[in-house]
Amino acid sequence: MDFIYKEEFWFISTFLNTSLADGNEKSQEIEDYVKENLNNLKKEDIYYKIREEFGNNIMELAKNVSISCKWVPYLENFPYEDENSQRKYDTLGFFQFDVEYFKNEPSKKENIKSNFIQQIPQILLALMKDYAKKEENRGIIFDLESPIYVFVTSNKAKTENIEWTRENISKFKKSIGYWTEIYSGQWEDYSEDLYSRRIENNLSNRLSELHFIRRNSGFIYMAKENYEDFFESYMKEYVLAPTPKMRTVLFALRLINESLDLLFLKVQSEEFMDVETIENKIRNLRFLRGLIQTKLSAIYNELDYNRRQHYTTVLKHLLREFEIERIVNRINEKFNIIYDSMQQLYQKKNEEIQKVTVKGLNLLNLLFGAGILADLGGVILIAFSIQEGDFASIFINFIITLIISSILTATIIFNIYMRIKVKKVKVAHAVDAVIEDKSGNLVLIKRKYPPFQGFYALPGGFIESGEKPKQALLREVKEETNLDVEIIEKIGVFDEEGRDPRGIIHSTAYKCIVYDTSTMRSGDDSKDVELISKEQLEDIELAFDHKKIIKEANLFN
Repeated sequence: MDFIYKEEFWFISTFLNTSLADGNEKSQEIEDYVKENLNNLKKEDIYYKIREEFGNNIMELAKNVSISCKWVPYLENFPYEDENSQRKYDTLGFFQFDVEYFKNEPSKKENIKSNFIQQIPQILLALMKDYAKKEENRGIIFDLESPIYVFVTSNKAKTENIEWTRENISKFKKSIGYWTEIYSGQWEDYSEDLYSRRIENNLSNRLSELHFIRRNSGFIYMAKENYEDFFESYMKEYVLAPTPKMRTVLFALRLINESLDLLFLKVQSEEFMDVETIENKIRNLRFLRGLIQTKLSAIYNELDYNRRQHYTTVLKHLLREFEIERIVNRINEKFNIIYDSMQQLYQKKNEEIQKVTVKGLNLLNLLFGAGILADLGGVILIAFSIQEGDFASIFINFIITLIISSILTATIIFNIYMRIKVKKVKVAHAVDAVIEDKSGNLVLIKRKYPPFQGFYALPGGFIESGEKPKQALLREVKEETNLDVEIIEKIGVFDEEGRDPRGIIHSTAYKCIVYDTSTMRSGDDSKDVELISKEQLEDIELAFDHKKIIKEANLFN
């Protein structure tokens, strides 16, 4: 017994910045991009090293695929800021691909095996990773850490008219198991227990159908007449549509979870971020959590009041399959941990303020002693039998007033001075190196840690205590690239507000040259170091304001 392929649907969860990217326009662009690349696919592009005949089958699928792509918004007005890249987005949704192999040659569908199905989506994943790197796509963040979600359908089995009782599902569990989990492999020597797990949770309430939804793929079999009558009118709305929506919620929760992790680390290194900035970020994440919980509440209401048994079974299964409740609880726990850390940060900041202003407070205390001066003036008047209103009393009162005014003025000046001093303490100083080799290529690193983890950046780092900027530059370049460079000239100081998400960081940039790149290797904060041509920079988004620095060095238009 085996199933005959009908069609499939792919889903990619996505955040969109609608001021930079129109979802409908992008869907058409993505559709054209995927079609062109699949049409020009070569065997060496296939993800796995596979047998020759298997590779031929995949190539044939790629050349005979019908694909249409559309953008489906799910949560609009969803103001998410990626804590790593500092990119901002306002809409959560997904791109849906309607896919069919051999659309005009249905007889060839009988040769499509379940282990073929995962290959093209894996190629698509690699294509989308390249697509996402383009400068013009900075307004989009795709879920490319997860596999492309694949929902496969069948409306015919080679053994027909089987009633899918529990006994028959168990009897044919190996054949069913091949189709229910696309990304789990199809080896013949898997254990019986594995196939038993794969056929658990058949969501259909009909003996003529099979409905399976897994974390990364789904499978629907419906007898031909059922497929024709109910797939468009029912299955798409009540089984297919909820699946990418729930997976998109999972994507959003995952990113919120990652943002909380990064914020926690930033709270622990508060010297690079002011308290108000952290508070605003936490407030925004709390707002996003509320929007997601509102959506989930609507789902729970459906479970409470919807009497369509199959639909509610699907919703309950999706909540379990994607472990939504567990992740929400984990996020809530992280909020509590950050609140505790913030309390410690508030206390620490208050202690710093107390230390910095202690002298000012002492001077202010003197003002409270001004009454003592007034009393002393009265004693003097009595001692010398000077009457109120006499010239001597007026003179003494003038002197006392002058003393109080001087103390007040000194206190105000001192507090202004301390405010300026505190502000200077909050500024961190760094250096960046624009390094050219003899051929005019630039030396760029890939950042190992957030912010801008995985982005290309100029070599550089913070100036240590007692270091001069040029000394710090040569040290940082050596640590991150293992290169010895020659400093040519100073480009300038870059201190624009918001240039670095960690806080107020002023960077002095220098133009450098390297004569020997044979020793180049990554280290410290760089996970990679590369020579990049100036032409390549057109399509590369750099970390921080490093592209601006390169432009100021007159090396890039």
